[in-house]
Amino acid sequence: MSQTDNTNYRDKHKPSRDFESRTAYLEHELTIMEPKRWRINLPFRDYRFELEDLVPALAATIGKIVMVAAVVAAFAGPLGLSNEFVVENVRFEMLIAAVLFVILFSGLINPNANLAGTHGPMIPLIPLIVASGGHPLALGLLVGLFGLLLSITKGGSKLMALTSDGVRGGLLIYLGAIGLLSQIGALTAWANGIDMGYVAFVVILSTIIMYALLARLEMRWLSIPLGSGIAFVIAISLGAPFEFVTEPGIPHLTPSYWWGENTGWQMGWPELHHFISVAPFAVLAVAMWSPDFMGQRVFQELNYPKKATKVLMNVDDTMGVASVRQAVGSVLGGGNLASSWGTYIIPAAIAKRPIPAGAVLTGVMCIIAALWGYPMDLAVWDPVLRVALIVGVFMPLLEAGMQMTRSTTSSQSAGIVVFASAFVNPVFGWSLTMLLDNLGFIGDKERGKTLRRTDRWVIPGITFIILLAIMAAVGMLPGIPALITES
Repeated sequence: MSQTDNTNYRDKHKPSRDFESRTAYLEHELTIMEPKRWRINLPFRDYRFELEDLVPALAATIGKIVMVAAVVAAFAGPLGLSNEFVVENVRFEMLIAAVLFVILFSGLINPNANLAGTHGPMIPLIPLIVASGGHPLALGLLVGLFGLLLSITKGGSKLMALTSDGVRGGLLIYLGAIGLLSQIGALTAWANGIDMGYVAFVVILSTIIMYALLARLEMRWLSIPLGSGIAFVIAISLGAPFEFVTEPGIPHLTPSYWWGENTGWQMGWPELHHFISVAPFAVLAVAMWSPDFMGQRVFQELNYPKKATKVLMNVDDTMGVASVRQAVGSVLGGGNLASSWGTYIIPAAIAKRPIPAGAVLTGVMCIIAALWGYPMDLAVWDPVLRVALIVGVFMPLLEAGMQMTRSTTSSQSAGIVVFASAFVNPVFGWSLTMLLDNLGFIGDKERGKTLRRTDRWVIPGITFIILLAIMAAVGMLPGIPALITES
């Protein structure tokens, strides 16, 4: 992407009152911004803060608390660590993300890099990683190394270019539908667990009505704060139990505490055999970035004006920042597995806002939540959490995927992606369908004929074979025992 001097942003900026609608104003802002990659971008000189920036910041903070807690808890369970350890490590991770990366990189140095978030799809594999003799620090360092190599070679953007609209749309549909069903199921299970199943019914019904009205009014950017607020009020009004338990405090900040023999993780520093044990999982984690990053970039493209190309997320830069964030966070003592921050970028795209301003606000909110403590309890309460994820992430993904699969050829590829993803997982579905689509077996056959041999089958074929081998090694293929077994 060519870089130009963007000091004239202030000259191009016009007050919102000069536009016929708020949407027109926000789209104008997207088209006049020219973020500088790997150079200083300053608020008010290169971008502005708007009310809409609070929406992705709020969604991102809620998502961060929940996802990091899930990752750390997945490590802590097999290692026999306490809930207190989980809470303290989550608070530490939020400070690492906010202070060292979210504000510094996405807010100031490279606004084209999405925030470095959490790698949710790896959570089910964490118990196997621990059972195989893995070490969180060894895993984090290798993920950082492999991710940085992929970023430097621009492998992420290359794979994205080789993925057709049908494959992208099908991936979005699958991720949206599965996520939507899982959140509804989780909220229902929570309500049934407290013998108040009707709470889930009323909350979900009110969310459907609210979302439909906001879509009608073209104000979907309000769905996260409004939906979460309504869910909280309804659940409390119906008698659902809630209390604040996490008190204000500062977590331990030294790596020597977290990687001590008898403190923190109680594992000491990793040795060579730890790195060997986690190597296949590290490769898989980085391989799973491509479809995830691609889906988020596509969602931006669908919601931004056609001319707003300069504010789109740069896949390779995002991979680079996520890699560095992974390595640094792990060395410091955090348990997070990094990826692109989906609960930020998707709401930001809906609100028609670029990355930097919301990134700064996200960092501030994460710091407040980590130090104050009480907001963490509110963010992880099921009615608030589930509704925020439904309206802020999974419904938009589902809708975006449907928009991309309107033609017969794209719907063919989309159907195969959904089928294959349901059979194994989205990584399998994406890599297999990309290969079949580029070979011309499905989808737009003319598109396959225009590709070079390398792009048509060599790169997609190698990608599929490598991922298939890794998934077989860790036991992710149905009916095939894992080649890496518990020690």
